[in-house]
Amino acid sequence: MRKISQALVLAGTIALPSFMIASSAGAAEDSTPSQHIGHELPKPPEPPAPAYTVTANISLVSEYRFRGIDQTWGKPALQGGVDYAHAGGWYAGLWGSNVSSNSYPGGSLELDYYAGYNGKFSDDFGWTVGGYGYYYPGANFNKAATPGADQKFDNFELNAGLSWKWISYKLSYATTDYFGANTSTGYTSDTKGTLYHDVSVNYPLMDDLTLGFHVGRTDVKAVTVGGVNPDYTDYKLSLAKTFKDGWNISAAYVKSSNDAFFKNTASLANSDTRDLNKGVLVLQAGRTF
Repeated sequence: MRKISQALVLAGTIALPSFMIASSAGAAEDSTPSQHIGHELPKPPEPPAPAYTVTANISLVSEYRFRGIDQTWGKPALQGGVDYAHAGGWYAGLWGSNVSSNSYPGGSLELDYYAGYNGKFSDDFGWTVGGYGYYYPGANFNKAATPGADQKFDNFELNAGLSWKWISYKLSYATTDYFGANTSTGYTSDTKGTLYHDVSVNYPLMDDLTLGFHVGRTDVKAVTVGGVNPDYTDYKLSLAKTFKDGWNISAAYVKSSNDAFFKNTASLANSDTRDLNKGVLVLQAGRTF
C-alpha cells in the first residue's frame, strides 16, 4: 500500500513528452550595424509553460512498508508508476508493487490508482483533495490456507490536506471496508470510515538532500478483532538524495506500535509468522523519467 507511500515519496526530474517541446524560432541574423552599438537587442520571448507533464518512475526497495506495516514479509519489492500533472493543478496516476501472498492469499501484486487537485493559498501555503484506490488482483480471504469468507482486500479512500513550506498534514477516509476488514473476517463491525492521519516534514538540507520525518495514526472503525484493538501509530525517519538525470536513493527507519496486534502475525497462506511492525531500515534506489 503506498504509499503515498504509501511508502517513501522522493523528488525526481520531470520529463516531458517530446511532442510537447515547442520548436524554437529560427535565430535572427546577426546584423549589428554601428548605429546599434550601445543598444541591447530585444530578448526573444520565453516559451509558454507546458499545459501538462507526464512522468514515470521505477524503484527497488529492500522491503515494502505501507503505513509502517510490512507488505512483503521482509523481501525486496520492485515498484513503479506513471503520473500526469496539469498546470491548472489536476493530477492523476497509477502505481504498482509486488506484495506477499502471506498477507494477500491468492495475490502477489498491488495496483493503485489516484487523482485529485493541488491548489495553493500563497507561495508557502497549499492544499490538496483527491481519491486513492488500492487493488489486489486475485487476492481473497477465501484463498487462505484455511479458507475464510469471500472477501477481497481492495480499498478506496478520499483524502484532503494542507501544507506549509516543508510541513504537511493529510487526512484519508475509507469509503469501503478497510482492506477487507469486516464482520466476515473477524472484526466486530464493518470498517468503513476508518481514518488515517499523516503528518510529514521534508526539510531540505541542500538542494539535492532532504531529511524527512513522518508520524501517522490509523483509527480503524471497529472496536476489536480477536479481542484486540487494531488502531496503531507508525513512524518514519528518512534521508533522501537526488542526482542528475532523475536518479534518487533513500534510507529510512520505519516502525509501528501495537505489538498486541502485529507481533507474531500468522500468515494467511502457510504456517509462517512475522512481526509486521518491527523497526527496520528500508533502502531504496530509483529513477524518475
